[in-house]
Amino acid sequence: MTELISKGETEMVDNEFSNFIVNVKKKTGIDLSKYKEDQMKRRLTTLYIKNGFANFDQYFKSIQIDSKMYLEFLNQITINVTEFYRNPSLWEVLKNEIIPQYLNEKRKITCWSSACSTGEEPYTLAMIFHELGITNYEIVASDLDEVVLSKAQLGIYGERSLKDLPKKYIDTYLDKKDSVFQISNTIKRNVKFKKLDLLHDAFDSNYDLIICRNVMIYFTEEANNYLYQKLSDALRTGGVLFVGSTEQIFRPEKYNLEMVGSFFYRKK
Repeated sequence: MTELISKGETEMVDNEFSNFIVNVKKKTGIDLSKYKEDQMKRRLTTLYIKNGFANFDQYFKSIQIDSKMYLEFLNQITINVTEFYRNPSLWEVLKNEIIPQYLNEKRKITCWSSACSTGEEPYTLAMIFHELGITNYEIVASDLDEVVLSKAQLGIYGERSLKDLPKKYIDTYLDKKDSVFQISNTIKRNVKFKKLDLLHDAFDSNYDLIICRNVMIYFTEEANNYLYQKLSDALRTGGVLFVGSTEQIFRPEKYNLEMVGSFFYRKK
């Protein structure tokens, strides 16, 4: 009898979550079905229990009418774990092996930092360009979460997020004010932030470099296949895709890409 009740309760929760996915897509355009179900369900269940709700139906009603609850929900489904120069060895590869190919280009170099969170990633990229003497570039930085984009545009950070950033960058491109650091205007002016849903929205094209790190691990395999193709299509021929340290593409040729280093793929 216990097993029957447990199975019934599980089916009820599954149905509630399915309805929640449909309702969220209607309200926001965000398709939660593209995320790994068990992982997303667990995170959101924890969130609604924390807020005193008994099920997904109650929780959805709350995010419809309560703007603070809605923003908390958006923050929970977007992964905002980042810092400057995250995985330093990979940034060194980017600086020493990938970006130097643009040193003799006469045109503007176009880059996209997707899922940029609070901006540490695109600002790191801008610092590298300046260090190498490349000033004719533009970085588009996007995220689904408008709250983190607002923080990114401010460009103010605590010391903790700078722990891996080389000291020469801190001294050159950040201004310390009391206990926080402000990104210099030299860096900020070349980074443009915008809201974008990777799975739903159309991408611009002809990028020289796209950084999409630590995002795919949260999506289903089907969504990953779809997204890798979209990212490849957004690159110009010879452009490079830089992925996360747990996101190796096992069949890059499927997306018209070739590996040029661990976690770096060039469009053929």
